[in-house]
Amino acid sequence: MLATRRSAATAIIRASRRAALFHSTRPSFVKVGDGLPDLEVLTENSPGNKVNLAKELKEGKGLIIGSPGAFSPACSAAYVPGFANHPKLTGAGKVFVVSVNDAFVTGAWSKVIDPEQKSGIRFLGDANGEFTKALDLDFDASSIFGNHRSKRYVLVIEDGKVQKTFIEPDNTGLNGKNMRDKAPRIFAKGS
Repeated sequence: MLATRRSAATAIIRASRRAALFHSTRPSFVKVGDGLPDLEVLTENSPGNKVNLAKELKEGKGLIIGSPGAFSPACSAAYVPGFANHPKLTGAGKVFVVSVNDAFVTGAWSKVIDPEQKSGIRFLGDANGEFTKALDLDFDASSIFGNHRSKRYVLVIEDGKVQKTFIEPDNTGLNGKNMRDKAPRIFAKGS
């Protein structure tokens, strides 16, 4: 009987130790100093054209501009055009817009935002939101878009590492201090 109690007590202790390792919140993957998720899930213009941003941005400078949705009013009228038309964009390195949409939608959106493709910005679809989720930058946008979407953000990348993060606190807003207001800090060196 005593051996059974010890065995049960040992099992409870072991289970509680395993439970201590369990966290109900997922880790935040995107912070200064982090590398990018090495995923082949982003697509450009067609589902067959896979893009891996960890490989694309392994060397040199770049920006990743996250958008809740292609063709959404705020992203199409102000947010993304604000970057496409920014005078310092050419010094930013490789620039990508990532949206939780399919490649056909983001490809069509790129032709509206940058009809002559002069900015050099590449528009990528994250159809299932896998890249966005890996960065912990997704949110439930069911009431607006019908599914999970990306927060509005900018990541400044250098040699494959995140150097700066700019994330809209309310996920999608363009009120007050938004990404356009932060453009001088986004494009500033060493700040």
